[in-house]
Amino acid sequence: MGSFIALLRAVNVGGTGKLPMSELKAMCEEIGFSAVRTYIASGNVVFASRKSQAAIKAALEKRLEAYAGKPVGVVVRSAAEMAEVAAKNPFPKAKPNYTVAIFLDGAPPADTLAGVRGRHDEEIKLGRREIYVHYPSGMGKSKLAIAAAKSGTARNMSTVASLAEMAAETTT
Repeated sequence: MGSFIALLRAVNVGGTGKLPMSELKAMCEEIGFSAVRTYIASGNVVFASRKSQAAIKAALEKRLEAYAGKPVGVVVRSAAEMAEVAAKNPFPKAKPNYTVAIFLDGAPPADTLAGVRGRHDEEIKLGRREIYVHYPSGMGKSKLAIAAAKSGTARNMSTVASLAEMAAETTT
């Protein structure tokens, strides 16, 4: 059995995609995941499963669509992968809440940086299946648009570290 983290896209952010974390936990248990725990109200869930990442993603997306009446994007990482995302943060001296990892299903496209618009002082680096962004002036004022990030979901580095720690503690 492996430890995994599922990150839901556009849940409980900006008044869209309302999903109580108690409901998310119950859905994950219905699917057959064990040791299920949620983290903050923005669609983060840590659990153990014998299924593959692809099977986890498919099962969770199917269940969430039945609940929400529309598709809900899900990105899945193993405990080791989440720890790697935290460890490979290219902006380790930056405030963790001013730096995000945008999680994608696959590698960022080769033209990711060429497609960036509205850049001011933000720093961007590409990871294996992530796009890292440091917002020195904060995200609230940023006009940054990264076309390749549209299908992904972002988490600040404080959240990434917490999820990696929770997944490492999950009984497998």
